[in-house]
Amino acid sequence: MSLDTEQKNRRLVIKLILIAVLMFGFGYALVPLYDVLCDITGQNIKLQQSATDPVHEFVVDEKREVTVEFITAVNEKTPMEFQAETRTLKVHPGQYYTVNFKAKNLLKTPIKAQAIPSISPGLAESFFKKVQCFCFETQLFEAKQEKVMPVRFVVDPKLPEQYKIITLSYTFFDRTNIIEN
Repeated sequence: MSLDTEQKNRRLVIKLILIAVLMFGFGYALVPLYDVLCDITGQNIKLQQSATDPVHEFVVDEKREVTVEFITAVNEKTPMEFQAETRTLKVHPGQYYTVNFKAKNLLKTPIKAQAIPSISPGLAESFFKKVQCFCFETQLFEAKQEKVMPVRFVVDPKLPEQYKIITLSYTFFDRTNIIEN
């Protein structure tokens, strides 16, 4: 090989190593960046407020019905089964309801998992109040353990009339190997 070709190859190897180091650094920085993004968008605050909100007393609107849909999913790397016992529920704003969700660890070893909620339409989120929810904490599942987990909620009667359907969805993520601060 000529001297010129060796120098080009050496520069290429250095560039590739530099790119690999930068990619690793970016991947490592994604967790703090995600935390900052959640703080900016208010997602962390919403989860904390839901967990600490006191029980509100509402006047039940018997004349009005809102359909609440329950959707469940597990992250592709989470070895669990997860489903809502009730797929849809017609509710009167101001009245408290409880629905159950079932989750099962499919492994022969314990796992920790966290359910992340999402409510749509997004503008209806502030009118959907969860009093009790398994999503407030990381859940520990023993080997092959199945749990029934309740969610107690109320739809605020101040929900604008145009909202007829609210969708509450949960996605479980495996947190077994994540170090808690």
